[in-house]
Amino acid sequence: MKKIFIPILAVALAFLSSCNGEKKEASAKEVAIPVKVSGTTQNNDSQFVTASGKITAENSATISTRMMGYVTKIPVQLGQKVTAGQLLVSINNTDLLAKKAQVDASILQATAAYTNAKKDYERFVNLFKQQSASQKELDDMTARYEMAKAGLEGARQMRNEIAAQFSYSNITAPFSGVVTNTFVKEGDMANPGMPLLSIEAASKLQVTAMVSENDIASIQKGMPVNILVKSSNTKLTGKVSELSLSATNTGGQYLVKINLDKTDSTVLSGMFVNVQFPVTNKATTPTNEMVWVPQSALIKQGQLTGIYTIGTGNTAILRWLRTGKNIGNQVEILSGLSANENYIVSAEGKLYNGALVSIK
Repeated sequence: MKKIFIPILAVALAFLSSCNGEKKEASAKEVAIPVKVSGTTQNNDSQFVTASGKITAENSATISTRMMGYVTKIPVQLGQKVTAGQLLVSINNTDLLAKKAQVDASILQATAAYTNAKKDYERFVNLFKQQSASQKELDDMTARYEMAKAGLEGARQMRNEIAAQFSYSNITAPFSGVVTNTFVKEGDMANPGMPLLSIEAASKLQVTAMVSENDIASIQKGMPVNILVKSSNTKLTGKVSELSLSATNTGGQYLVKINLDKTDSTVLSGMFVNVQFPVTNKATTPTNEMVWVPQSALIKQGQLTGIYTIGTGNTAILRWLRTGKNIGNQVEILSGLSANENYIVSAEGKLYNGALVSIK
């Protein structure tokens, strides 16, 4: 039995060993991933200046008050459309009502004193003409009349002051727009200068952009610009309406305002945009090469950005990059990828560092 069992066992082990060897050899042959490769785009003579900006309302206001008191009513809500003169905030005005009553009483008193002094003055003028009153008596009566008239005018001005204070207790919209923020609620204490809510005239939008000191000389008022809304890839057009000539308080960046030609309901205040200022005479140097790649080719891992390039033996090599500004779906590469260097645009499989690839 032993002579028969041993040869059979040896043959079985040899067969299994040959099968495992074939499997190892098959697994060692890695299947190449088909990929599409493209070269970088470089621009040695840029015909435009780019800047990041934000869409803002051309007319906006933060509403506050000049008086102290409890907020009694806020008849508007966040996002609500309001018209000019519509009530926005009411503040407790009990003390103003008391002052108004006092002023009204003082006006009545001053009016009575003025009427009486006027009659006496007119009477003494006639008596003086008839030589029945002396000059001293007429001068005294004239002074009394002028004092009464000044007292009435002072009481009326106090009433105007109280009326002005009432406008700060019942605050209305200075223009038609949309409520963009509310900073208080009913029952809160309002203080002078404290923001209560903010509104924007959403019917007319503009773009505010910050331009570097190297590019501000190329921008002129009235020049047409192209704008790309980052969130929706919406393309807009506009013209430069205002141009700041000082960067003292803006960290070396110059403020540029752009009036939009036309917008739709998808464009909202606060959205970030890329602005292109066309420049026909912008001087550039040959060493200032600008390398651009499509966003779809980039790999994101946390806060790192990379791209796959072709290494020796047709292997995928992950290269980490430092990126710059975006224009449409193109991203500027500041470092990590040189001009005219090939990179992988798309792959028909999952890429990894060192993966075997075949160029389509």
